[in-house]
Amino acid sequence: MSILVDTNTKLIVQGLGSTGTFHIDKSIAYGTNVVGAVHPSRASQSETFEGETDHSGVPGRGDSYKVEIPIFATVRDAVEQTGANASVIFVPPPFAADAIMEAADADIPLIVAITEHIPIMDMVKVKRYMQGRSSRLVGPNCPGVITPKQCRIGIMPGYIHQPGKVGVISKSGTLTYEAVFQLTNNGLGQTTAVGIGGDPVNGTDFIDALKLFNDDPETEGVIMIGEIGGTAEEEAAAWIKDNMTKPVAGFIAGTTAPPGKRMGHAGAIISGGKGTAEEKIAALKDAGVVVAATPSDMGDAMMEAMKKA
Repeated sequence: MSILVDTNTKLIVQGLGSTGTFHIDKSIAYGTNVVGAVHPSRASQSETFEGETDHSGVPGRGDSYKVEIPIFATVRDAVEQTGANASVIFVPPPFAADAIMEAADADIPLIVAITEHIPIMDMVKVKRYMQGRSSRLVGPNCPGVITPKQCRIGIMPGYIHQPGKVGVISKSGTLTYEAVFQLTNNGLGQTTAVGIGGDPVNGTDFIDALKLFNDDPETEGVIMIGEIGGTAEEEAAAWIKDNMTKPVAGFIAGTTAPPGKRMGHAGAIISGGKGTAEEKIAALKDAGVVVAATPSDMGDAMMEAMKKA
């Protein structure tokens, strides 16, 4: 089992520039069922992708592929003609909010927005627009979602992932990869890895993802990677304490960050004395989460949490 994406996912891409084209090619090579693209000025054309399949990360060990992807004028056209149930957005920041809302208007079940630097007020409009709609947004400013050997949406390096029993939720892209690599090396593997992004206004949050993993019968534990700023980690800790039935490990980035200075993500800033790493770590530990002291300890923390369960 998995959450959000699997072999039944039919993906379209919004934003077929150099970045979108590069990463869609990687997703096709991983085995993702990419059924179309949206680019108004190139409607009725197609884009051909060819290369070598990529599961192992070792050149020369994959099968060759050649896939022709149709291009549509609108997301609704793409959905009606392909049955797409997921979209990945690589649209530049000034236009990304409109792209998200267009996908939501077409009732795409899963929208993954990779784009970073989307203005906060644009995302406020997106959040309001999506209220009451059936679409789920992951991101923006995130690495995406991947279910090992089944579906890759975003920019995650596929070869480090292996099917297993741990769900991964992270604000940080690079720390997602580090956690995944450790889980692969210690034999736990992953059910699904979800990068929720580090912007102050986003779609799916920690609690949303925790609920999904808690309900997934194949997920036996969850690792949650947070960072300074905001209160999302404390809110997640409270939910874990009251509701989580599976062991959770965690890591909080930014323990040495000075107050008032943004570190990396737009939301990673301690303001008004709130959102410190110490507060978040204390809340997680109080909820029974095994918190890793450093990024290199995340895999060990997950193993410890599962032994305690």
